[in-house]
Amino acid sequence: MSINYKDYIADVPDFPEKGVIFRDISPLMENGAAYACATDEIVTYAKSKGAEMICGPEARGFIVGCPVAYKLGVGFAPARKKGKLPRETVSVNYDLEYGQAALYMHEDAVKPGQKVLVVDDLMATGGTIAATIELVEKLGGIVVGTAFLIELKDLHGREKIKDYDMFTLMQY
Repeated sequence: MSINYKDYIADVPDFPEKGVIFRDISPLMENGAAYACATDEIVTYAKSKGAEMICGPEARGFIVGCPVAYKLGVGFAPARKKGKLPRETVSVNYDLEYGQAALYMHEDAVKPGQKVLVVDDLMATGGTIAATIELVEKLGGIVVGTAFLIELKDLHGREKIKDYDMFTLMQY
């Protein structure tokens, strides 16, 4: 089934601030067939990379990554905000498009040598994904690739993770 995924993305002008066009994936998730096709394309990519674990940052990385992990029959390791994980964690600080933040993972979330695919809904400036990659590698994981529903090309996030293979379903 061939889908034009952009038909399932809502453009929201001036959100979260004036001059920004927010690319809302809610319509894609609300359409079972489109969501399944998008998931299946990322699953095919993950298989081609030999992924043994899927990792995604809070919160939309969960929306993209969990169904991929389920279809592959592998685990999902969440990268979360401060105070959200109950056991011992490792952390990374990073810059956002609109400020600074930190991500955390349980220190046993990824096993040394485990092949990990890092996923999120959107590749923008690359800060969140670079931080997630750094967390995986701190734990000894091998990042075999990255996958996104959307890439915002004008923000040049791809440059921040240029040493990693990247798969996207659509570009703006």
